[in-house]
Amino acid sequence: MTSGAIADSIVNLCGAIGLAVAMLTFYRRDPRSPLTRRLLLALGVIAILFLDRGLAWWTGSRLLDRLSVIPAALIPLGALIVTEGILRRHAPRAVKIAALAGGILLGLGGLFGLQRFVMPYAITLALFQLLAFATCALLLATRDRSSLMASENRSIGRMAVGALVVIPFILTDFRTLFPDIPVRLGALGALLTVTVMLIAGGGAETRRHGLAMMALRLISSGLLGLAAAFMAPDVDAAQVVRFVAVAIAGVLTIGLMTDALRALFESQEPGVLNSVAASPAQTREQLIAELARHPIFESAQRFRESELASYDPPLLRDFLSARRVLRRSDAPWALSPIDPAAERMVSLMTANSASHVIVLAHDPLDLIVLAVPVTAADPATETALALVRRLLALTPEAK
Repeated sequence: MTSGAIADSIVNLCGAIGLAVAMLTFYRRDPRSPLTRRLLLALGVIAILFLDRGLAWWTGSRLLDRLSVIPAALIPLGALIVTEGILRRHAPRAVKIAALAGGILLGLGGLFGLQRFVMPYAITLALFQLLAFATCALLLATRDRSSLMASENRSIGRMAVGALVVIPFILTDFRTLFPDIPVRLGALGALLTVTVMLIAGGGAETRRHGLAMMALRLISSGLLGLAAAFMAPDVDAAQVVRFVAVAIAGVLTIGLMTDALRALFESQEPGVLNSVAASPAQTREQLIAELARHPIFESAQRFRESELASYDPPLLRDFLSARRVLRRSDAPWALSPIDPAAERMVSLMTANSASHVIVLAHDPLDLIVLAVPVTAADPATETALALVRRLLALTPEAK
């Protein structure tokens, strides 16, 4: 087996695994959505194509190679089905008939021997796919924007850009047309597309973080592949491209799997905000007891003003009048280190090995002192503490 065939197989198998993970993620997000079902159908066809090709090229099976033309010919139909779901409108009847008939004819034709006419068949299949994508792009571009929500219009714009980006990757799969391509990159383009689609489903800040993480993965994996290429005895430009493509495809696939597993584990282990939302507690004391079951609040202790007598409550009251949550790492909180109020607050936190103080009430003082584990001290936890403080402050005391 040549190095080119090995690289083609690995990239396509990574694409199949990555798309399967993306399908599970989309299904978990919204299993009952009509668009989800359409998207799963289209991604399933593409995943089968990549799996079939990867196994065919790895094993040298001519039967699997011939079978791969069926999902390849059905990709335009899948793209049209997704486009209809996005627009919530039917495509013109002629377009649907052309996509269905073309997929059946090219799929069966390739299966029963049209591949003997290698160049004409490859050109026909490539033109059929490109024409289908162009038609879908035209339907999206000429959509009735007023019938869709602003978020849907933004998503369509992102998908249009993604479609333009992925077309060059798709063309590399037609080695008959481009015999000098070192490695087929269609699966890599699909991995990039589904990664961006999953990132686009979050809020603005989440999208920025996701894109930054994706850029880091691409750059680091590209450099890793470049470095690995020089371990081979005979290194040329084509070999470098193969190593880089394999490294990027592998890292993107691993990234999709780890992101999906992280989301699954987080959903199975409710966070502190989920615990509060699901709590049947009616009073502040009951809610604090409920929170104590969560790892972040295991060390939490409540101090009322009568229990703070040794820390000068009037002084603390003035100090905390404009503060809601204090972190030990921020000491002395814009005051002098020898300021009496700062000294007393540091003393309180030190005596209880605390990292945070949550102010429930100022007059009389009502504080929660807790130690957040270093492994849990992140911006999300800080936000959760601030929200928990607000909820506790609004929860009535027992009568």
